[in-house]
Amino acid sequence: MNKHQFIISQYNPKYAEETVEMWRKSKERAIGQKEIHNLESHIYFLNNILPELFQIDLVFLEERVVGMIAYNDIEISQLYVHTDYQGIGIGHTLLSKVKAQSSGILTVRTFEVNKHAQRFYEKNGFKIIGRGHENEENLPDIQYEWKFK
Repeated sequence: MNKHQFIISQYNPKYAEETVEMWRKSKERAIGQKEIHNLESHIYFLNNILPELFQIDLVFLEERVVGMIAYNDIEISQLYVHTDYQGIGIGHTLLSKVKAQSSGILTVRTFEVNKHAQRFYEKNGFKIIGRGHENEENLPDIQYEWKFK
């Protein structure tokens, strides 16, 4: 249900700075700490490293980047929604698209401190399959898996 008329399109580097600023703000709010990378290295990661393994889609609402997802047929690497636009279906719409294009199994990691993301994934059929700290922040994280039924 897209009652807010947002548009999903493939990532274009001309939106790099806007995307990274949205991503950083959303992540910082979710984990309660500042991003460890500077803006330039984060943009480099988005433009040069992430696309090697993942499809990147952006969500636009009134020509503003309000969400992003990086994924392939077995994994979601990144999923962030602008802090002002959470709860209106953007994350659910992105997740539905990725599920439909998946191999039938998807994994994703989220920070243990991010209770909102945990509720989101569990509400959307993901089950916990592991715990660790497989991230640069060295924070406890949770690995989830979704399987097509």
